[in-house]
Amino acid sequence: MNSAERFLQDFHQRRPGTTPPAFAKLSLTGRGSSYDMLAATLTAQRPEARLLDLGCGDGFLLDLLAGHCPTARLLGVDMSATELEAAHTRLAGRALLLNERAQSLSLTSASVDAVLSHLALMLMSDIEQVLQEIHRVLVPGGQLSAVVGRQFLLGELGPHYLQAFRAAARRDQLAPLALVDQRTQSEDGWRQLLGRHFRSLHFEPLDLPWTPTFEELWDALGDTYDLDRLTPANQALMKNQLHDSTRHLQRADGTLPTGWGLWLIQARAA
Repeated sequence: MNSAERFLQDFHQRRPGTTPPAFAKLSLTGRGSSYDMLAATLTAQRPEARLLDLGCGDGFLLDLLAGHCPTARLLGVDMSATELEAAHTRLAGRALLLNERAQSLSLTSASVDAVLSHLALMLMSDIEQVLQEIHRVLVPGGQLSAVVGRQFLLGELGPHYLQAFRAAARRDQLAPLALVDQRTQSEDGWRQLLGRHFRSLHFEPLDLPWTPTFEELWDALGDTYDLDRLTPANQALMKNQLHDSTRHLQRADGTLPTGWGLWLIQARAA
């Protein structure tokens, strides 16, 4: 386990369930949230399909899948015991939950019909090993569907955030923490990673609009990995600087136009 993985494990042990509140309420017209769009990729699965949520967190996606696919056999894997405690409470026995790393799954080979992952796959260390394990547990031709990050804070707001955070990181003398493999930051990189074990690759860019007030924006940023690493005093200073630098972006109703850029990736096990 490297330093980035140790940080992620510690973060989710302390703060389980941060992702669903941020993304479940954001949607595209006629398609719903990124969770809904991920679940919708399973339309061709047989009624008793075995579905694995990799990096299942507090079980939000599995709960959704239980409604979409009531006869499916649901499995969830997460390395955070705290997240899985929340998932056990949410799911009440409707899924088998495993506390293990995606790099070394206990599942037998060719035992899963589809693997899904929502904003977790790109954060997994040794991503090539993770994809090899996904391929191993999938049946031949089995489905991989994942929502991954593409762009943090769309529009003019994004560069202002980056400028404020980088200044704050320098003040706190934060050591570099490579949370993602750089190949997961582009379509070409994902194609390189997936090409060894998967075919029929499909990438759909999703721009989820979001119009928060500044206070709503800052509250949401408080649940991100970046701000978690800053000292409280430095967070307060960054907040003031970001507020001042984005004041001109605020619309008449006090909201800021932005959003989240995601990829919806679909592939089949070769």
